[in-house]
Amino acid sequence: MSTLVTSPPKPTNLVKPRPGREWGTAVRGRLLTWFAYSIFLFLYLPILILVIYSFNANKVVGVWTGFTADWYRVLFNNQAMISAFKVSMWVATWSTLISTILGTLAALSLERYRYRGKLPFDAVMYLPIIIPDIVMALSALLFFVIVAIPLSRYTILIAHVAFNISFVAVIVRSRLADMDHNLEEAAADLGANEWTAFRRITLPLLMPAIVSGALLAFTLSLDDFVITFFVSGPGSTTLPVRVYSMIKFGVTPEVNAISTLMLLGSTFLVVLSLVLQRRS
Repeated sequence: MSTLVTSPPKPTNLVKPRPGREWGTAVRGRLLTWFAYSIFLFLYLPILILVIYSFNANKVVGVWTGFTADWYRVLFNNQAMISAFKVSMWVATWSTLISTILGTLAALSLERYRYRGKLPFDAVMYLPIIIPDIVMALSALLFFVIVAIPLSRYTILIAHVAFNISFVAVIVRSRLADMDHNLEEAAADLGANEWTAFRRITLPLLMPAIVSGALLAFTLSLDDFVITFFVSGPGSTTLPVRVYSMIKFGVTPEVNAISTLMLLGSTFLVVLSLVLQRRS
């Protein structure tokens, strides 16, 4: 006995999109694409021009006369610029180290434990991220004046640690929230104490986020101008403050050269931080 299987009849009244609607969708898509390209050019074309003119043989900015790398040689022989670079590296290195440790501990405290005052502490942790830099700078300057601390590279370090902690804590805490806590429970069932479980399981899983937060903190500290300008003292001029003092007399290819180097360094650190965040 055979069974005849018939397919359902095909609908004959299919609704076809109107030609005008298809044309309008295509136009909107192209307009949005060109708008995105325009925003991209608006943001990054000046940076590209800065990089190109750092190789300009003419000292007058805007007049291209030929290609040269002499301005980079002049830059590396500028002792004031080298001194400012050393101060920036000192501040960025120590602020990164301190803020990474404190930020990681703050993230562990906020994510793993319950205690009185946790909610206000959680809210205060986000303040350096959302309030303007000028407010942070004035607050830090007022604090140092009240407690009679002379402005120096150490006051820059304290101010940078104050706002870098929040960025590290946010990144590490987001990783903690996504972790599988069953791994730590399994380690405890196998006889590992709390410190061993943290050292052998939690810390390795957190390490990409910790390194990512440290790289971001280093970049923010190295590039900071507003807060550093307010809390720096004699002999503690950083690289961004030095560049600002140079452009007051006009932009030169030497300024473009140091800006290009800072751009390359910051871009590398930010990209590396994003890659580590994605891997974590």
